[in-house]
Amino acid sequence: MKAQTRQEMPEKDFNHYLFTYFTGNSVEEEAIRFAVSPDGYHFYTLNNNEPVIDSKKISSTGGVRDPHILRTEDGKHFYMVATDMTSYLGWSSNRAMVLLKSDDLINWSSSVVNIQKRFDGNEDLLRVWAPQTIFDKKAGKYLVYFSMKHGDKPDIIYYAYANDDFTDLESVPEPLFIPESGRACIDGDIVFKDGVYHLFYKTETEHPGIKVATTTDLTSGEWEENDEYLQQTKEAVEGSGVFKLNHSDSYILMYDMYMKGKYQFTKSTDLEHFEVIDNEISMDFHPRHGTVIPITDSELKRLTKEWGMPGEYPELHNNPVLEGYYADPEIIWSEKNQKYYLYPTTDGFDGWSGYYFKTFSSVDLKDWKDEGTILDLKKDVSWADRNAWAPCAIEKKIKGSYKYFYYFTAAQKIGVAVADSPEGPFTDSGKALIDFRPDGVKGGQEIDPDVFRDPVSGKSYLYWGNGYLAGVELNKDMTSIKKKTLKVMTPDKTFREGTEVFYRNGKYYFLWSENDTRSPDYRVRYAMADDPLGPLEIPEDNLILKKNPEKGIYGTGHNSVIQVPGKDEWYIVYHRFPIPDGINMGDAAGFHREVCIDALKFDADGKIIPVEPTL
Repeated sequence: MKAQTRQEMPEKDFNHYLFTYFTGNSVEEEAIRFAVSPDGYHFYTLNNNEPVIDSKKISSTGGVRDPHILRTEDGKHFYMVATDMTSYLGWSSNRAMVLLKSDDLINWSSSVVNIQKRFDGNEDLLRVWAPQTIFDKKAGKYLVYFSMKHGDKPDIIYYAYANDDFTDLESVPEPLFIPESGRACIDGDIVFKDGVYHLFYKTETEHPGIKVATTTDLTSGEWEENDEYLQQTKEAVEGSGVFKLNHSDSYILMYDMYMKGKYQFTKSTDLEHFEVIDNEISMDFHPRHGTVIPITDSELKRLTKEWGMPGEYPELHNNPVLEGYYADPEIIWSEKNQKYYLYPTTDGFDGWSGYYFKTFSSVDLKDWKDEGTILDLKKDVSWADRNAWAPCAIEKKIKGSYKYFYYFTAAQKIGVAVADSPEGPFTDSGKALIDFRPDGVKGGQEIDPDVFRDPVSGKSYLYWGNGYLAGVELNKDMTSIKKKTLKVMTPDKTFREGTEVFYRNGKYYFLWSENDTRSPDYRVRYAMADDPLGPLEIPEDNLILKKNPEKGIYGTGHNSVIQVPGKDEWYIVYHRFPIPDGINMGDAAGFHREVCIDALKFDADGKIIPVEPTL
């Protein structure tokens, strides 16, 4: 059986850009600097345009130039390479490059690779320039490419494979690209699009400039050259860099007009025809040869926490609150840890085939920390290993100690696991808690549990059901039910699934989801009651959360509710189709969902005011 995989870093979460560059030919300027952008057009420097890494600590010459940054294929690491060089020593003075690695964009480990010392046969090597990295899909390795000049021969673009921990080159450098002209070529930048590698490079013919060559096999030596110059200026240019605009089919080709001390930006959809967009670009700094990658909200927050948020940067959105694909969110407040915890379905698996659960913590409902996997069906549960859905959790103080009870769906049954911490690990009870259909109920599924402690009686209740709503009192051990109290409570024909129960000002509120989670019209209704097991009273106009096409918001449902401790301040936590592509994904939108939080308010009679879903 083919293993299920999910995209840990989906493109929907790339909402910003990181630009890494150097600024000039003095030693002080030959260092790595960072800038950020919300749109790929307006860039703002970080750290007041001062270096973010000390060149003297990472290089053999005291300076670095031409930084290139890459996110690894698994989305978990960043690789950066740079020319190990100080130009005052001369343009043929360096033999090395610097390899750097980071997990957070802030802290970088580094190593110097001196080609002349590392590999035999390079006695006449004069210079090693402008390294870059790309993942070679055929080899399954990271390929570093760079230009080198030996003796009186022209500069040629070579390649070598990096080792597994990105601290060295493990293969002897070999030519990657030699232009038909036989003349020098430098500053290679490779972009992979639609199965084709596009190599942008600077020619050093009698008419220097930027050209492109293409291949379907990186190391085959078989390149098709386009003889057209791509730069849209008569000025001298070098250091081209290409990046894709987020949520778009367009690409930016930028290059260093080094004699003028500025960049030019051009735009294309086919990587062949480019138009100048300089009038749309702004920077509060003057970069030299650098590169741009997309980054997420959390990565931007991490960078700006370290080096300051640029004053003119646009305000950040907080929805979705989690990056990646997650759904069916349950939220609790932990008295023990004084934090909020989110317990979602791990989404993004085809056909809802996920098998593990995670949790996230926050002190402010805005910034969430991934606390890791807390229950893995394949490892931790003996009675089911598939369809890990829609969990809920509760904190309970028992004999002076806090315990955490986690109710979850697995293989269309409901289980319970216990932990001493809201972050787990949770230990499964060893059997399903709910594996039966209530008497008289035909059809539906035993899924979507919700646990509720009645503040009036102190009793705890479990609710569940797809196609029907059932409620039952839990025993004091929280891992078994008082079956004689079981009651079918289905409010009306709009009930589908996703029950949420809470208490406010003497009333019990029951929320549920209507329609199919794959539908743009997945939405939330509610009823009220005077008792945890009903009967339910359905208000008029009880639809409180629905799509907003004007904002691109669809599929809003399966919610939980949280009260800010000590305040009459409430929030609804729910999932929706991913923005911006969800509405065009078909059924897949129903298992590629994202989690959001919005304010939940009440009128003077205690009725819920319809929620305004926000970005």
